[in-house]
Amino acid sequence: MSAQRTRAELVISLGVLMLGGFATYVAYQLPEAGGYARIGPNVIPKVVAGSLILLGIWLLAEYFSGGWRSPVPEDPAERGRACLRAACLRLGERGPRGPDAADPASGFVIAGTALFVLVARGFGSTRLLRDAAIGLALTLLVFLFFVKFLNVGLPPGWLRPLLGGAGL
Repeated sequence: MSAQRTRAELVISLGVLMLGGFATYVAYQLPEAGGYARIGPNVIPKVVAGSLILLGIWLLAEYFSGGWRSPVPEDPAERGRACLRAACLRLGERGPRGPDAADPASGFVIAGTALFVLVARGFGSTRLLRDAAIGLALTLLVFLFFVKFLNVGLPPGWLRPLLGGAGL
């Protein structure tokens, strides 16, 4: 399918780039003081701002090289319906109390892995073991980042013997 440039692609590309520039300005207005950890409150906003700028540049490069690749079709019949199964699985795994209600017995990593597997399944994946391995790796990285780098306590649950003193 050959890509064709549209005005909307240019506007969105420039908008993302401008949003990244504004986010950079705001991030540099935040205080630098990092205290004991030497990491101030502006580190993550700077990373997000830089990512937005890179995304804007990427979108502009796509636009100027012939248009965005694999755009969503304009025709609703060609585009297809929303994936109802994915939406139901996503809502069902959250439960009545929301995503922050992960069972402390299972812990953040196991609950996050289960979430990843359910969402992947909802979107049509049939490779349960691959999805579980990817989910485990991602949630373990997030867990260790928050616990060791940001000093935020997350429940280790059943993995406490493997994770040591990390978490609550």
